Amino acid sequence: MQTVVDLESSALPSANMTATPHLRDLERALAELPENLLGQIIFGRLETQPRPATPHAFTATGVGRIVGTPFQDGVGGPGGWFIVYEPEVQFGPHVLVPDVAGWRRQTMPEFPRVARFGVVPDWVCEVLSPSTQSLDRHEKALIYGASGVGHMWLIDPLACTIEAHRNVRGRWEAIGTIRGVDVARIEPFDTVELPVARWFVP
Repeated sequence: MQTVVDLESSALPSANMTATPHLRDLERALAELPENLLGQIIFGRLETQPRPATPHAFTATGVGRIVGTPFQDGVGGPGGWFIVYEPEVQFGPHVLVPDVAGWRRQTMPEFPRVARFGVVPDWVCEVLSPSTQSLDRHEKALIYGASGVGHMWLIDPLACTIEAHRNVRGRWEAIGTIRGVDVARIEPFDTVELPVARWFVP
């Protein structure tokens, strides 16, 4: 198994870092973005991108729905999670928007009524595109891992692959890559067979 990224504690600014004038300017710019742009604050810069193309949106929506049915709603599964599509999440000085994220209810007992989540997710899923996959695989993966996200999936909607990773003491370890199957059990949702083929445009 290959490691996605080796997380060095010195590479990530402190979560208690005081908001500098520069960070306040970034927050203001983020809040003022037009609706057609998705913005994130990553290592002291504002990253923007257009809303995703249709295969990306199809996959991300399908993941949220199919994981959410057994693990949020408890239909055909154990429940016990909150599954959210494109949540804005604060990670110390960083503001990231995973395509889908999940919180165990032990981690976040009540669903907050806020514009931005302040609790680190237990699981994140990034749907890769040519313009964003480098950011997803490197800088965002680094922040997720160093912040304590337990599991990360990277899904390629064009290659129809799912890469699953677990965080072990600050190091992303690959669980495996899934392709060419109709159903699969994937950590942290491996108590249920998920119809993963439905995540990709026919």
